[in-house]
Amino acid sequence: MSKRILVIDDDEDILEILHIVFQEKGYDVILSNTGEAAEHIQVIHPDLILLDVRIEGSAKRGDEICAEIKERYKEEKMPVILVSAETDLEVLANQCGADHYISKPFDIYQLLMQVQKFLV
Repeated sequence: MSKRILVIDDDEDILEILHIVFQEKGYDVILSNTGEAAEHIQVIHPDLILLDVRIEGSAKRGDEICAEIKERYKEEKMPVILVSAETDLEVLANQCGADHYISKPFDIYQLLMQVQKFLV
């Protein structure tokens, strides 16, 4: 069974690119342009979550969603990677308990390598 990646980002172009790249590598990819997908993690069962910090139209910021995921799913040890252009991304990632962070704009191959490290 292939590993499942949940990507939450309000940028449709990024969603499309990541969908293509991850699918080509054999991953099952779930895309969401709102933070609401985080409310359905128990149904989606992702093996990894890529999460933007600023999600247009979302009631919560990505770092808040990350903290909630880390609290609610402690036992599952579900990796969360923040992907954002925020200048204080490292601080935000540490505060919310993210497993890693990647600054936008990102190198697609570097992102893929980081994701693969968490999904071995």
